Amino acid sequence: MDAALRQNQISDVFKNYQIPPHFLDEVFQNPGEAHPHYQAVFQQFLDFTKDEFKELNEHAKMSFFNQGITFSVYSEEAKGVERIFPFDLFPRIIPASEWARLEEGIIQRCLAMNLFIEDIYTKQHILRDKVVPAELIFSSKNYLKAMLDIKPVGGIYNHISGTDLIKHRDGQYYVLEDNLRCPSGISYVLSNRVAMKRTLFQLFRQFNVNTVHEYPQELLATMQSVAPNGIDAPTCVVLTPGVYNSAYFEHAFLALTMGVPLVEGRDLYVEKNFVYMKTINGPKRVDVVYRRLDDDFLDPMTFKPDSMLGVPGIMAAYKKGNVNLLNAPGTGFADDKAVYAYVPDIIRYYLQQEPILNNVHTYRCEKEDDLAYVLENMDQLVVKPVDESGGYGILIGNKATKEQLSEFRHRVTENRRKYIAQPIMALSMHATFIEGEDQFEPRHVDLRTFTLLGKDRQFVLKGGLSRVALKKGSLIVNSSQGGGSKDTWVLMDDGTHMAMHQDNGSQSMSQNGQTMTMGPEGMTMGPLNPE
Repeated sequence: MDAALRQNQISDVFKNYQIPPHFLDEVFQNPGEAHPHYQAVFQQFLDFTKDEFKELNEHAKMSFFNQGITFSVYSEEAKGVERIFPFDLFPRIIPASEWARLEEGIIQRCLAMNLFIEDIYTKQHILRDKVVPAELIFSSKNYLKAMLDIKPVGGIYNHISGTDLIKHRDGQYYVLEDNLRCPSGISYVLSNRVAMKRTLFQLFRQFNVNTVHEYPQELLATMQSVAPNGIDAPTCVVLTPGVYNSAYFEHAFLALTMGVPLVEGRDLYVEKNFVYMKTINGPKRVDVVYRRLDDDFLDPMTFKPDSMLGVPGIMAAYKKGNVNLLNAPGTGFADDKAVYAYVPDIIRYYLQQEPILNNVHTYRCEKEDDLAYVLENMDQLVVKPVDESGGYGILIGNKATKEQLSEFRHRVTENRRKYIAQPIMALSMHATFIEGEDQFEPRHVDLRTFTLLGKDRQFVLKGGLSRVALKKGSLIVNSSQGGGSKDTWVLMDDGTHMAMHQDNGSQSMSQNGQTMTMGPEGMTMGPLNPE
């Protein structure tokens, strides 16, 4: 290809890229100048022409199609439409030292939340000491009286946690919310990595990136660690509501990669407080259930009597210690968005430590002073229902019309317990290829990390689900509302970003903005792209 034409096409991909003035750009520190840990990847992407990159993008989409990865869109324009999961090939990179601090803070948070859940269902010391208001807990629809005085095997309630974080313009990470019931998205993390390797294998192999593919075996080891006492080879299963559930792909994916049965409620039954699975060879006892259905549908004898999805009597077997359930029923009160405001105090109370990760300041609309502030300043706040997920029911004040603000003021006033409000956080932005525009543009991103707690074991996946708000200016990153995702690279060390090149008999190695070249005249050192 003609060099001038190629250079023109290369520049077209990034030529209109504008670093947002009021947000942190994770890739670029100045126009055309990447942050140190992005320099080598950025240089590799500059080698692609626009047409080449569009072709690679199609390869990535085909990878998701072949893996059967779709999701449902429930927007007003496209209710229930199944689409291929949007994936962006420019990876999000997190240096090793930055990740180490994040991981430490995530484990601290998950351990404190586990102690909090145990305390609420047993001694309730934190309520008597008035660290957390008792009415806040008992008014949560996810608080279950059926869990009182139940201590699961291994003492773990929140075996699987999804912690959502954003990076603010001050460069600090903030926790947006804790997901302690049935956090989803791990299948996308693993599938993103597969698509990345299939599409850009030569690029990927040049960087020391931590693997993510050990997650299924770590999950299985976590399940086995909390099997009932005396069970040496526990039988573990994944319990799904069925094929019509929006996360069914993930349920099947995890069961397959762990090598355990995927079951529905009708495949299990309880006899004499033990759980059995129906098989062609007769009944087989089940010891650990990773359940992917909500509390209300788990056991019609304890919760919703008309549930056709659960297993009658499974709660009785659970109370007897004959089966373990992951996550424990009733963990949902702890990830209530109103309880979120007290997590720093919860960490101090149980661990006698200062929180490592930041919370976003939260206004509880139940409190008179907070309510007055929210109603007066709603156009500068994000208002969220405490019990919904997926980005639904949220009002972003500075994007709302006068009619929407008026409607939300009425909603909040009518049901104060249901709503909290937070400042509009400046989510960091990341270079993202926008189809239709055929170029990279900055888009807001967040990060969901995945943590496993078992008996005497902890694991945080070195990676996560980096979600991208594909709509320009949007802060809503959820795939159900049109968001996409990126492969998240956690580097093994902060100094390893290496690329190899060969040209006209010379070989060069690029690392951290410097190039070492070996040619006919010997070795030379210099900057990656000398002016």
